[in-house]
Amino acid sequence: MMSSTDHLKNYIRDIENFPEQGILFRDITTLIKNEEAFKETINQMTNILDKLDFDKIASIESRGFVFAAPLSFNLSKPLVLMRKKNKLPAEKYSVDFELEYGKATLEIHKDSINSKDKVIIIDDLIATGGTAEAAAKLVEKSGGEVAGFIFAINLFDLGGKELLEKKGYKIFSIMDFPGH
Repeated sequence: MMSSTDHLKNYIRDIENFPEQGILFRDITTLIKNEEAFKETINQMTNILDKLDFDKIASIESRGFVFAAPLSFNLSKPLVLMRKKNKLPAEKYSVDFELEYGKATLEIHKDSINSKDKVIIIDDLIATGGTAEAAAKLVEKSGGEVAGFIFAINLFDLGGKELLEKKGYKIFSIMDFPGH
């Protein structure tokens, strides 16, 4: 049975061996440059968020920003940016984590999330779950509660969704692809 969003998969470009050998990169730029496909993706995400209880939207640099900003606007919710190391100017929390192809650090301003804030985390894609787990740690380190995650793409065979679900998080995605 075809999902109501299966046709959106046609707007995702596959790039082999990027950013390094052996990685199959799912490129969203072809989705966001098509105004109808992008609008439908945002509408699908908005429909999911309409059913959830949350106070703020947090987004992971950089492609997560593309989806989170219109969602924040549509739902009149504050937008919190999670950035790579040394990109935020004020006091911040940091979390180091492993990527599929290296190590990284994610940071958030200490004044972005208040105690007891329920936060939805948005990113373009979930693969192994390392970045998303780091984002959850930042929300929790800030005193907030993760109300769920929304991804445009779930690479279902790389285990990220299951990793987060085992930790008790709600996970939503618009499209599913194999990671390899």
